Amino acid sequence: MPTATEQSLPLHEWSAAALVDAYRCRALSPVEVTQSALRHIERWEPHIQASYLLRPEQALENARASETRWLRKSPLSALDGVPLTLKDNIATRGDPMPLGTRASDQTPASLDSPPAARLREAGCVLLCKTTMPDYGMLSSGVSSFHPLARNPWDLTKTPGGSSAGAAAAAAAGYAPLHVGTDIGGSLRLPASWCGIFSLKPSLGRIPIDPAYTGRAAGPMTRTVADATLLMQALAWPDERDSMSLPFEAIDWNNWDTPISHLDGVRIGLLLDAGCGLPVDAEVQSAVLRAAQLFEGAGAIVTPMQPFLTRAMLDGMDHAWRMRSHLDLAALPEQRRALVLPYIRAWADSVADFSGTEMFTAMSQFHATRVATVKACNAFDYVISPTAPIAAFAAELPSPTNDPLRPLDHIAFTVPFNMSEQPAASIHCGFTLAGLPIGLQIAGRRFDDLGVLQLSRAFEILRGPQRPWPEPPEVAQA
Repeated sequence: MPTATEQSLPLHEWSAAALVDAYRCRALSPVEVTQSALRHIERWEPHIQASYLLRPEQALENARASETRWLRKSPLSALDGVPLTLKDNIATRGDPMPLGTRASDQTPASLDSPPAARLREAGCVLLCKTTMPDYGMLSSGVSSFHPLARNPWDLTKTPGGSSAGAAAAAAAGYAPLHVGTDIGGSLRLPASWCGIFSLKPSLGRIPIDPAYTGRAAGPMTRTVADATLLMQALAWPDERDSMSLPFEAIDWNNWDTPISHLDGVRIGLLLDAGCGLPVDAEVQSAVLRAAQLFEGAGAIVTPMQPFLTRAMLDGMDHAWRMRSHLDLAALPEQRRALVLPYIRAWADSVADFSGTEMFTAMSQFHATRVATVKACNAFDYVISPTAPIAAFAAELPSPTNDPLRPLDHIAFTVPFNMSEQPAASIHCGFTLAGLPIGLQIAGRRFDDLGVLQLSRAFEILRGPQRPWPEPPEVAQA
């Protein structure tokens, strides 16, 4: 049953597990929960602009169908009737997928993507899709298609990106469950800047379509518990993803490991990524406090040397620029002109690269993988800042606002995309200005459950948290 604390909260703040317990004993209906969520979204949305395809009547129709299943004692899954959101670029059957850009052709998707299919099969109530920047190639909510997404903790700041709307929606309490995507930090960076939890799973653990090097879908939630429930629903093979992992009988229910299990766990502490933006003093202090909490619980924390080089980061950047340059070059000129100028400048900067230069750039994906795995081999887990800085101005496409230095803030996150290791971001403190700071926890390849367990341990160690932000009109009342 839901705890007394949860029962005192508005329905939109209940965890997924608490909602399902209440559905099971008929203390709550998915319809009243969906109605509460929609009312809450209505209060927040003018301020943070996190949603796309918000369709209340369709959500309520799905909630009524779930209510009927619960009354018949035949729910589709342990998530039947739980509200959720999906990122713009996670295809849903019959809906356009703009990819955050006005240059898209708005053709409705013919099929659900693998994550959408699994969650539809589970009976979840899709409230809306969530916003993202053009083609997902920014760590902000700046988009030529969607309104500018903002951070619920400070409306002048970005929620991050590219899973911008998902992170903002999670922090604002739109629903307990949200799904985003990540190729260099697009789950973890916005999670860090919005004070939520996110897991970038091992490559192939959650199938995605289209699939390519480093790309992953993953949960974005307020708690580790809710992320674990999403993993149970999402971590199933799908032939559309050529890198989809075979089914593994992971005991996801074993996520809540006692802190005593930390005794002797080897944790690497990475405070210098090796390149990119320097780590802000407040961010470093918060990560050091997290390391001390782990040490106090019996873990062996050892400082690490940096392993990512400027050549690696620039090489991956240049390879992504060329991919985008070719994609944009294939568009009719009228549509190409609709893409954000920042993205066009970034992509077109490699127009004159030679074959040799591109081969050298592409080789940095593997070089990054080798260096990351080697650096992590001595440890069970690695902790670091998720991002070197706190959230920046909402209107900026990137912290540097320079299309020729666009990725200097992803040096802690991108290595684990290339090494295929699971990596989470969990809230570990605030700046003096009240902005969230994220701790990244990375594990060995395929040890997604271990990362969830260590994240849960930290969730306990860090103690009580500040209240979640409220819509401005409530905060001023």
